[in-house]
Amino acid sequence: MGADDDHEGHDIEVHLDRLLSERGMTVTELASRVGVTNVNLSVLKNGRAKAIRFTTLTRICEVLQCQPGDLLSYRPGSSSEHPRKS
Repeated sequence: MGADDDHEGHDIEVHLDRLLSERGMTVTELASRVGVTNVNLSVLKNGRAKAIRFTTLTRICEVLQCQPGDLLSYRPGSSSEHPRKS
C-alpha cells in the first residue's frame, strides 16, 4: 500500500483543525491528553484515517468538550475530489 492508497473513497470530513484552533490547543497536546500518538492524530486530522475507535472518539470529545458531529461530517461527493489510484 503506497501513499496514494491513503484515501479509501469515503465522504467523511474531519474538522479537527477548526476545533483545535477554537480551543487554542496543539495536535501534540491533544494527542497526549487523548492517549494516542501524534502521527495517528495527524492521520485523522488530515482526513487520511480509514477508521477511528469509539474509545478514541470518546476521549477526543471529552478533551475538546464537543460532540462527534462537531468533529466529523458527511459530505456526499467529496471522495471524488481525491480519486484512488489503481
